[in-house]
Amino acid sequence: MTGAVILFDAAYEAFIEDDSLPHSIFEIDGAKQCAIEICSLSKTAGFTGTRLGYTVIPKTLERGNMNVREMWVRNRTTKTNGVSYIIQKGAAAVFSEEGQRQIKENIDVYKSNAKVLMQVFDALGIWYSGGKNAPYIWIKCPQGMNSWEFFDYLLNEIQVVGTPGSGFGACGKGYFRFSAFGETEDTKVAAKRIYDLLKK
Repeated sequence: MTGAVILFDAAYEAFIEDDSLPHSIFEIDGAKQCAIEICSLSKTAGFTGTRLGYTVIPKTLERGNMNVREMWVRNRTTKTNGVSYIIQKGAAAVFSEEGQRQIKENIDVYKSNAKVLMQVFDALGIWYSGGKNAPYIWIKCPQGMNSWEFFDYLLNEIQVVGTPGSGFGACGKGYFRFSAFGETEDTKVAAKRIYDLLKK
């Protein structure tokens, strides 16, 4: 499509294990002429509460005879004065050698947690998506339950929580999202409880 711009969400880049998948949109030929890459530090470095991230816009990207990067800078500087200094310092630490080491260590834990949950859903024969190359696992709610019924069922029966898919809109109805962000032992306990409850 002529004149189109691709918005690429790189939030899960650090979770990608498949070498055939790009880690950046700019690894693809021609992307600098049509792509903008957006990345939040919430998935990589736990910046969920601060909502800090970055956007990469090639200097030469133009649409309608206007420079997209210049328009973005004008938009941002008009709407905000930026994040607080302490959060900026935290973000700078993310990209230090030590910060990158700690992030990789944490993400390895989250990937392991995702595998634990996927093994349970495989054993139960429950359809799921995600887990590989992403820290979330989406399942189709079992036994014809809707998202909130399944939420209540897990909470009341085994004290495990996740996110009802309907909270994401109409397309999420009947689905449920589990997160791999957590402690290893907590994830193993939750996985066993889920398996024991749903194998009946």
